[in-house]
Amino acid sequence: TTAFHSPTSRRRKTLQEANLLEGPLMLIKSIRGFSSNRAMTWLACAPLALMGLGIFTLSAKAEELPDLNAAFLANNLWLLVATILVIFMNAGFAMVEAGMCRQKNAVNILAKNLFVFALAVTAYWFVGYSFMYGDAAIDGWLYFGGLFFDPTVTAETISDAGLVPTVDFLFQAAFAGTAATIVSGLVAERIKFGEFVVFALILTAFIYPVAGSWEWNGGWLNSVGNAEFIDFAGSSIVHSVGAWAGLVGAALLGPRIGKYVGGKVQAIPGHNMSIATLGALILWIGWYGFNPGSQLAMDQWVPYVAVTTTLGAAGGAIGATVISTITSKKPDLTMIINGILAGLVSVTAGCGNLTLTGSWVAGLVGGIIVVFSVSALDSAGIDDPVGA
Repeated sequence: TTAFHSPTSRRRKTLQEANLLEGPLMLIKSIRGFSSNRAMTWLACAPLALMGLGIFTLSAKAEELPDLNAAFLANNLWLLVATILVIFMNAGFAMVEAGMCRQKNAVNILAKNLFVFALAVTAYWFVGYSFMYGDAAIDGWLYFGGLFFDPTVTAETISDAGLVPTVDFLFQAAFAGTAATIVSGLVAERIKFGEFVVFALILTAFIYPVAGSWEWNGGWLNSVGNAEFIDFAGSSIVHSVGAWAGLVGAALLGPRIGKYVGGKVQAIPGHNMSIATLGALILWIGWYGFNPGSQLAMDQWVPYVAVTTTLGAAGGAIGATVISTITSKKPDLTMIINGILAGLVSVTAGCGNLTLTGSWVAGLVGGIIVVFSVSALDSAGIDDPVGA
């Protein structure tokens, strides 16, 4: 005969055997009947217990995957480091913008730059990543993969030394934040906080991801005639999209009061060029995550891209300094800063394809153009406080 045990005689689960849903209930039941001091002690241990259960659950899932290989670890670790550098660029953007604007608007500018990254990450997590890397809804033009993104790691990802979805998402979200921050500089000292939030939300949730999908998800930019469109790290996809959006915003908002008086351009100097200079250097350092990180692997080309990035910045600084000295009879710190940034942007598209000489020339041309672009915008009555 088979002996059946009543439900009440079965061995109860221990806390270590409980899952994430059962754990909190078991903790609460164990606290009942204790003194208040002892109950508080158990409650204090609850977060640690839950964290342990979470780690145990994740470990159990990870055991189903193959052993991690060196290439997989190196690629994902490098992209995570590059992502941190790109995120740190937000500090550089904030310092350049705040330093080049008037002191009375500095707090608002810093608040915008800090909040916009949080907003960009949230919007990109909710729907932006899906628009950028989803399945084709209108082939070549529009992609969508549902809300949120799938963080599942497959065995093939590990065996092929690929990137886990979470680190790839974080890297791309940092790019989305950069596009929104570029807009902030062009509309500085005029746009209200709430208006900028709405503008940045639309940009990072829809406009930037759709534009990015045209190149980085096999969109129509990859099939224009027989020519190959190359944008290695986002000169067009990130920086131009942000710049064009900001240019439209600056044109619609109009100039700052006192910028154009009697048809003449009035200089409105920044209140702290030391902060702006430090911000430019932070951006230069952050670009070593932006460009080399776009290799999406730790291989022999990462140092090469770092060198082309450096030469682009150097060429931009030299070009802007020489031209601004010729036109204004003295070196202009603002133009040196903008020359560095222009050189970095110029080389970003081809940093993985250009020769070393070509990267320096690309930066040089970008530095020269930025000097004349400031005059061109002033002639058109468009006020760009940063000038980048």
